[in-house]
Amino acid sequence: MHSTLSVLSDLVAAAPSPAPKSIDEVIENITAWIMGIIAVVATMFLVIGGLRYMAAGGDPAQVEQAKGNFKSALIGYALAVLAPVVLQVLQGILGG
Repeated sequence: MHSTLSVLSDLVAAAPSPAPKSIDEVIENITAWIMGIIAVVATMFLVIGGLRYMAAGGDPAQVEQAKGNFKSALIGYALAVLAPVVLQVLQGILGG
């Protein structure tokens, strides 16, 4: 009777190793990761801006900080959308 650990190690040993990826697949994966990370950070700025705006209570300084957070979120979303384009341009420049 095998223990759970030995069964898991047998499954890992029997699993086929992934084939090496082409440079195009690697660039696509990097693009997806970059877009995801930027979108998460932009969403965080959007949430922080919304919370600041709601908590401002009419304070002009707090409202301006909230607007700054909204602008940062907008820039972040624009970068997330443009990330594939930028990486495509870089790939063209580098001869990929």
